[in-house]
Amino acid sequence: MKVTDVAAAVVFRDDGRFLLGQRGPGPLYPGYWEFPGGKVEPGETPRAAMVRELHEELGIELVAATPWIVREHAYAHAHVRLHFFRVTQWRGELRDHVHAALAWQRPGATSVAPLLPANAPVLAALALPQFYGISHAWQIGAAAQLAALDAALARGLRLVQLRESSLPATERAAFVSAAAARCRQHGARILVNGDAQLARAVGADGLHLPARQLMALSRRPPFPLVGASCHETSELERAARLGLDFAVLGPLEPTATHPGTAGIGWEGFARLVAGLPLPVYAIGGLAPGAMPEALSAGAQGIAAIRAAWS
Repeated sequence: MKVTDVAAAVVFRDDGRFLLGQRGPGPLYPGYWEFPGGKVEPGETPRAAMVRELHEELGIELVAATPWIVREHAYAHAHVRLHFFRVTQWRGELRDHVHAALAWQRPGATSVAPLLPANAPVLAALALPQFYGISHAWQIGAAAQLAALDAALARGLRLVQLRESSLPATERAAFVSAAAARCRQHGARILVNGDAQLARAVGADGLHLPARQLMALSRRPPFPLVGASCHETSELERAARLGLDFAVLGPLEPTATHPGTAGIGWEGFARLVAGLPLPVYAIGGLAPGAMPEALSAGAQGIAAIRAAWS
C-alpha cells in the first residue's frame, strides 16, 4: 500500500483561534474545509514541506512551530499520512493563494462545514487544553483538595482527573461528586480514574485508565472522553489502537509518586511520542513553566498532581 506523506499546519493567532481553508472547485472534495499544507516532496522533511506550503499557500514565513500528532487516513483516491505541526508564530501578511475562503476557528467550537474526513479527531484534540490537573485528596484531604480545586478552576483549569482510588469507597464517592459539581460550574471537563461506575454516577465527561487497566482492554470504554497513563511504547500503542483521546506519559523526572523511577527526560519523551496519532501529555516533576519544553518535544501539554494546585 502506497502512503502519501502530507504536512499540515495548525496556524494559531494570538487569541488562540486556528486557521482553516476551504477547497475551491476541483475533482477532490470541492467546498470542504482543511488545514493548510500539502504533499511532502521527495527529499523533504515534513517540517520543510510545511514551511514551503505556508509560503506558497498563504504568503507567510514560519517563525515558530512544534511537532504535534501524525494521523493516517484512507481516502478513495489515496492513503495519506498527515504530519501536523502547531504554528504559533509567523510573519507576513496573510494572503491566500489556493483556497476559496479562509476562516479563523475557536478550538472546540468549529463553525464551518463540511470538513475533510481525516480532520475530525484533530479538531477533538485541539479542544484539549495544554494543562491537565490531577487530584490527590487521598494525600492532602478532601477539604484541602476541594479548596485547591476551586482556586485552580478560577485561574482557568479546564481538564481535571479525579484520581482517588486510595480513598475508602464512601469518601471517594462523596469527594468525586463534590469535585465534579465544581468543575461543571466552571465548564471544566472531568475524568474519573479507573472507576467507570463512579464516572457514570457523577456524570463525568470521561474515564482515565491506569496503565494496567489500559493493557487489559480490547475495546475503548464507552465514554465521550478517555485518556490513559502510559510509561512505554507498548502502552502508547495500545492507547492509539483503542482510539483513546489522549495519553499521559512519564515520569519525565523522578517524583514522589514514583520513588526510585528514573525519569525519561525530554529526549526520551520526544522519541516515544514521535509519529503517534493521539495527543500526549508529559507528567512527572513538571510545573507550568516547563510548557515550552513540553511543546517542543511534541507534547499536548503538561499533566501534574502537586503543581496543579500550588
